[in-house]
Amino acid sequence: MDLSELTAKAASAISAGGDFTKKVKFDFGDVGKLFIDGVAGNVDNSDSEADATIKVDWDDFKKLSAGELDPTMAFMQGKLKVAGDMSVAMQLQGLMSKFS
Repeated sequence: MDLSELTAKAASAISAGGDFTKKVKFDFGDVGKLFIDGVAGNVDNSDSEADATIKVDWDDFKKLSAGELDPTMAFMQGKLKVAGDMSVAMQLQGLMSKFS
């Protein structure tokens, strides 16, 4: 999976008026960014303002979305960093299962 495939999967998982009503940005470093606007139901690769920004290596993100890496362990090991509203990051587990 590459960033464009992830963006397409995220777009199909998000809908305006859906369960996820926050703005979150995944920062994959050199690979790029994934911005999810749950309020508007939009997904793109912009560097827009978000309620929470999650910095994670692309390979670690693939492991997280496949269920091969526990998000709590990734956070504790410093593989996943959250800036902003931590509660938004906690709401992502259900959404991320749709990305794999």
